[in-house]
Amino acid sequence: MKMTSITLEDAIGKPLAHDLTRIDAKNHTKGARFKKGQIISEADLPVLREMGKENLSILELGADEMHEDDAAEALCRALLGKNCSAGSPEEGRITIRSNCDGLISYDPQFVHRINEDPDWVLATIAPHRQVSSGQPIAGFRIRPLVMERHRVERAVATASPIGVIPFKPLRAGLVTTGKELAEGRVEDAFSGKFRRKISAFGGALMGQRFTTDDSEAIADAISAFLAEGAQLIVCTGGMSVDADDRTPGGITKVARKIAFRGVPILPGAMLMLAWADGNDGSGAAIIGSPACVVHDDRTALDKMLPFVFAGEDPSPHVRQWGVGGLCEHCEPCHWPVCSFASGC
Repeated sequence: MKMTSITLEDAIGKPLAHDLTRIDAKNHTKGARFKKGQIISEADLPVLREMGKENLSILELGADEMHEDDAAEALCRALLGKNCSAGSPEEGRITIRSNCDGLISYDPQFVHRINEDPDWVLATIAPHRQVSSGQPIAGFRIRPLVMERHRVERAVATASPIGVIPFKPLRAGLVTTGKELAEGRVEDAFSGKFRRKISAFGGALMGQRFTTDDSEAIADAISAFLAEGAQLIVCTGGMSVDADDRTPGGITKVARKIAFRGVPILPGAMLMLAWADGNDGSGAAIIGSPACVVHDDRTALDKMLPFVFAGEDPSPHVRQWGVGGLCEHCEPCHWPVCSFASGC
């Protein structure tokens, strides 16, 4: 890279070597009107002449060099996955945004590999997190004004797409277990909370069924929801190891496949996921949730729901949930915050 002084006309299409400051005495402002590395266009010439410029210092790149904006665009093309968009580069910076509400999905290992080069700065939202339409999900920049072409090619070859899986508006059924609830001796406190949770994904609550702690009764309630077209069924309570805890048995009677039982998350370690055939031949998720979901604002269930509404099986990731898997409450306001970097 070298700097050369050339006329304004010859500078069109070339990057500036340094910032150009413009002083506006009338409005009492002073600042960089043209930034280092900015590509000069023909439309810029009148402004430059008003600033008293007749010649400019221009960057001349070597055959093995790329301007920061060109390098950023090359990486952006490799990173841009489904349901995402990005703006134009500015000083080597680009932001990638989600085009829909959904679950962000990518391989985090490639991010670490790109950032091994200290002149790349790539930051993302953690994978498998709920994101909203228009939300920034990744941002990156190149630290120097110019980067060697082989380093850009290495980053591009290392990159994988960052995409968003749209949420599906699932129809959900709620099975509440426990003799005390079925007989009306204890009032249910979860249905309203559950309705709010699934509405965040576009889901709708079909209804709620109460059963005693009997595996056959629980299986019948699940089957009834499946027959009515439920795509998600959540059973609450009866997930521990007590003699009266029969929910896993009821789920097993109906399920085509048990994905897993137990997750490294607190609270909610007894969470269970199974799959059954829906009435239209599609797969329906059955979740067994421990009783903690009733009184805790954030539990393992909140980690599970984004996967289910995106139609993704979380099984390959479950054993990694222990890192950040302790749901906490911040002080002093007690607003629920989860230490899941990936978005419990």
